[in-house]
Amino acid sequence: MDDDPLPDDLDELIADWPGTHSLAIADERRLLGTAGDLDEVFPVASVTKLFTAYAVLIAVEEGTVTLDEPAGPPGSTVRHLLAHASGLAFDEDHRLADAGQRRIYSNLGIEVLADHVARRAAMPFAEYLRLGVLEPLGLHEVDADVAASAGMRLSVRSMIRFGQELLAPLLIAPSTLATATSPVFPELRGVLPGFGPMHPNSWGLGFEIKDTKQPHWTAPHHSPATFGHFGGAGSFLWVDPVRGLTAATAGDTPFGEWAAESWAPTNQALLDRYSP
Repeated sequence: MDDDPLPDDLDELIADWPGTHSLAIADERRLLGTAGDLDEVFPVASVTKLFTAYAVLIAVEEGTVTLDEPAGPPGSTVRHLLAHASGLAFDEDHRLADAGQRRIYSNLGIEVLADHVARRAAMPFAEYLRLGVLEPLGLHEVDADVAASAGMRLSVRSMIRFGQELLAPLLIAPSTLATATSPVFPELRGVLPGFGPMHPNSWGLGFEIKDTKQPHWTAPHHSPATFGHFGGAGSFLWVDPVRGLTAATAGDTPFGEWAAESWAPTNQALLDRYSP
């Protein structure tokens, strides 16, 4: 991929963010624009969940697990855990609701899921992730031996490489990805961290879906089918399958008011410049 610097006006938008950040946008074949050092590595917090979800989808295709087998608290399945619908609290081992009743964003649920896959696969989840996702994508420098919910450190170049896989999947069937990026338990309401209550709070199998959410961290003119995740470390990765674009950012400043206010207009500027 050849680096093509972003136009000056977009560089200035990035320069206004606190701290140090990198940003890139690409289609399925090449980088379209960049800002900052794409090879600098940053913590990406919950963007990790996208890689974890992809490994679980591979496990489903291989028959290691099924989406509807029991996993987590009573009444919960692999599907519930992936879709943040198991009822588990954010990071404490107790239930706030029955499975399938509310969208409760849960780091613990993702860790429980990773442990479940590891038992079924008879190998550490980190190894399953490395063999199934990271090595095939050429992400040899990424450490998978971290918390499955939020532990990765990534470069924007690695994030964009994964985004391109999500635009044109080779590691899983396109139909599997289509299912994973469509709303699961679509009627559920819940809180989108950092942005407030959403009804519905659309989520797929590990992928947050824009749908009709407002306010949101993606652009106002992103298609409702846009999916991805943002992280509390000040990172995001989105894929707009309608426009055939993916973008990612990471940096050294945690998510805060600056991100809630600047990400949507920055993403809109990216669409205005690069959308077909």
